[in-house]
Amino acid sequence: MNISKQIAQWRIVAASVCGTSHLKNKQLCQDAHHWQMLSDDILVAAAADGAGSASQGKVGAMIAVETAIENLSTKGLTRSTLTNDAHVRSLLNDAMLAAKKAIENEAVACEKQPHDLATTLIITIATPEVVAVAQIGDGLAVAKDRTGNLLALTMPDSGEYINETTFLTSPTALDTAQMRLWRTDIVNVGIITDGLQMLALNMVVGEPHKPFFFPLFEFVANAEDKTAAKEQLVKFLRSERITQRTDDDLTLIIAAFNNS
Repeated sequence: MNISKQIAQWRIVAASVCGTSHLKNKQLCQDAHHWQMLSDDILVAAAADGAGSASQGKVGAMIAVETAIENLSTKGLTRSTLTNDAHVRSLLNDAMLAAKKAIENEAVACEKQPHDLATTLIITIATPEVVAVAQIGDGLAVAKDRTGNLLALTMPDSGEYINETTFLTSPTALDTAQMRLWRTDIVNVGIITDGLQMLALNMVVGEPHKPFFFPLFEFVANAEDKTAAKEQLVKFLRSERITQRTDDDLTLIIAAFNNS
């Protein structure tokens, strides 16, 4: 038995909850998330926010995250293969393209247009040595290193008008996608959809808000019971502290690498 392998591992807590505005209107949550732990301490995670204006936004978001993560999980990733920047960027690009094609195929199958399944997409690959993110649309991905630096890996892609953004189904989506790699000792990763931007981002200085992320990172690092931790996260996302600030759907993926 490899004891070190058991000790060194990611802890992940994630949830998507329906915003209060959607609950009032008896609408479905348009957000979706999906993640997998691969071998060699590689975490792949994705979050998506289906467009409120899209009739099948929820379907688009679910297809996007599941396809992207499935695509990455079949690539036989190892920490050594992720040492090449160009290869990592190619992996992220392939995952975005697979998600886009899956949505287009679903649109054909259900006799809809791709924009009827419009969604944002954030994809993250993380190991203890590197984190890489690709993002189309709004939302935010962050990472914290061992010395306590918190980096905004991406920033919300907001258009000229309020609530405007780029969607995966847009013709130029892959060309305009944000992509970032950060090589250092990674201890935490976080992904949010745009419903949490007002709380998680200091808009004045354009930086992630440490008082939002750091307690959550501490929480996931100490979360030994996955079921209880998810219940606590859902309760937090539905709390008055959050719902007083936003009525949008909310997705939060938080991860901590435990190397003690």
